Amino acid sequence: MVDLTRALAGPHATMTMGDLGARVIKVEPPHGDDSRAWGPPFVGPAEEPISTYYLSCNRNKESVTADLTSQDGQWLVTELIRRADVLVENFRPTGLQRLGFGPQRLAELNPRLVVLSITGFGHDGPERDRPGYDQVAQAEAGLMSLTGPPGQPTRVGVPIADLLAGLTGLAGVLAALVERERTGRGQVVRTSLLASVVGVHAFQGTRWTVAGEVPTGAGNRHPSIVPYGLYQAGDEQVQIAVGSNSQWQAFAPLVGLDPDDPRFVDNGARVRHRDELTELLEQALAGAPAQVWLERFTAAGVPAGRVRTLDEVYGWEQTRSQHLLLEVDHPLLGPITLPGSPLRFDGPQGSGEPPAHRHPPLLGEHDATVRAWLSQPFDGGAR
Repeated sequence: MVDLTRALAGPHATMTMGDLGARVIKVEPPHGDDSRAWGPPFVGPAEEPISTYYLSCNRNKESVTADLTSQDGQWLVTELIRRADVLVENFRPTGLQRLGFGPQRLAELNPRLVVLSITGFGHDGPERDRPGYDQVAQAEAGLMSLTGPPGQPTRVGVPIADLLAGLTGLAGVLAALVERERTGRGQVVRTSLLASVVGVHAFQGTRWTVAGEVPTGAGNRHPSIVPYGLYQAGDEQVQIAVGSNSQWQAFAPLVGLDPDDPRFVDNGARVRHRDELTELLEQALAGAPAQVWLERFTAAGVPAGRVRTLDEVYGWEQTRSQHLLLEVDHPLLGPITLPGSPLRFDGPQGSGEPPAHRHPPLLGEHDATVRAWLSQPFDGGAR
């Protein structure tokens, strides 16, 4: 896989492919991926600080450097494309074509190549040339209008538009690779930050397209299900999600409510009497610490949970049991712990144990080995 991407959307997609076993060769400009400079925090030696942002999305890759406008850079990318199954890029529309690698040229170099192109607002349309960054996409795609308290548009705490675009693009690549087995030919897969956010509007989207309602921010309470949200217990807040009437029947007696009270008997009634129910619920929850309530809810089969900080999440035994942390040896930092892959494979050929992973590469770490490989004769055979 040839990775011509930078920042997060493309690098997250290619990292995931690397987690799945692909050989990923990351081609960086001489100054490196933009995210190498995104911090603080930085770690490592003062003369060569390393961005933790870059570390988050570049494991399991090889790094080579090239100026794509130079003769050497053109040679490097051309030879990589000849040998690749997949190329991923997130230039603005026509950016790759201006470098001499438009769709026709790519097909001539490698008819089996699958290309993933990620843009900010799409490869066509009246606003295709706009640069796309995550928070701009969160705003323009409506996500911020749905997030946070009423009247206070709020960004999601991670670059969710970037991450969704990477994962959406990855799904398209996998489908194109399967299709290639039938046709013998690759194709271009396109997605954007805009498309990937609009694609997960889910019930909020149909509130407008079908019901004609414009959704707004509802804070930490669900707009269509009650009780479902963040509530104050005796010492801290707890998340409660009563998503069905059977759960309501189990939940209501725990907090001193009659499950058959006409005001609350079904979800429609509970939504209509949301404020009354919330007041009664928080009066009850104030009588005991959060941990006591969580134990009661768990015993009754009622979905509920704490609001964990990230240090608590990564120290949680359940997180560790799911292999969601992994250790790699970094040439400058020594052993470091990274957030792990969310995927596990427990088929008959595997134990479900996580595979070995490689550190996010230093800038140009694999220049010599990759260039030596590319200098060997290639006849278009197995890659």
